[in-house]
Amino acid sequence: MSSKDLDYAARLELRTLAKDNAEDVARHLVMAAQLIEEDPELAHRHALSAARRAGRVGVVRETLAITAYATGDFALALRELRTYRRISGKDDQVPLMVDSERGVGRPERALELGRSVDRSTLSNEVQASLAIAMSGARLDLGQPELALGELEIPQLNPDVAYSWSPALFQAYGDVLDELGRTAEAQQWWDRADHAAEALEEAAATAEHETVDVVEEGGEFEEGVELDPVETPANPQTAAEESADDAADADAATPDAATPDDEFSVEDEVAELLGESDDEDADGAVPGTE
Repeated sequence: MSSKDLDYAARLELRTLAKDNAEDVARHLVMAAQLIEEDPELAHRHALSAARRAGRVGVVRETLAITAYATGDFALALRELRTYRRISGKDDQVPLMVDSERGVGRPERALELGRSVDRSTLSNEVQASLAIAMSGARLDLGQPELALGELEIPQLNPDVAYSWSPALFQAYGDVLDELGRTAEAQQWWDRADHAAEALEEAAATAEHETVDVVEEGGEFEEGVELDPVETPANPQTAAEESADDAADADAATPDAATPDDEFSVEDEVAELLGESDDEDADGAVPGTE
């Protein structure tokens, strides 16, 4: 394991730190990424160690948020994601913020947050993730028809598999099942499995013979062409009707609570990590690994 295993863009962010400190932080970030699936608690401890050394670096706060989410600490994840968003100016983690709002029991606020973002500024992958999170919030509120409408976006393309397709197809099938449309649900679950298999095969093919560049949503991304799957007849919900229903439902939804007061980066790290407000030369919060 080496700091060189860290994504290049992340390594660039660490260049504001002293060289030795940057190396240590990078190693902790690499370990957090490697352990997140098999041992999220240990991954979270590595992220905490990185945060003690580099509390003002966006990728560090982002990693801490992701590992907190993986351990089920949605309140901490939400606070760290807010900080990451403030530091970076990016909206790419808004879907995780929406899901974290759901995790702390605030689906109405989750929907408000999701609607506050201009989706046209987001990548296709982030748009798909946001649609899934918004659909989940609708289900939390007992609105399955509107949950289905949240997923009826251009990225729900059954003919081409992208990185986001398996999860989006799966979510669409789950909501159809919730609505009692079992046969249609099974078709979308089958599409999800087929898309995942096609993507795995394409990744394993050195020459990428089955991969074509397909234009989707105004962007060019690699997608794997899928075999046609029978489309269910007489779909019950159209995207346009769902959008109108969603607008009506939102109008009847009570105003969400005022967002929590945001703290300074220094205060947040000190509070979260239980450390003092004293900082070292790199702006990190003192603490042990």
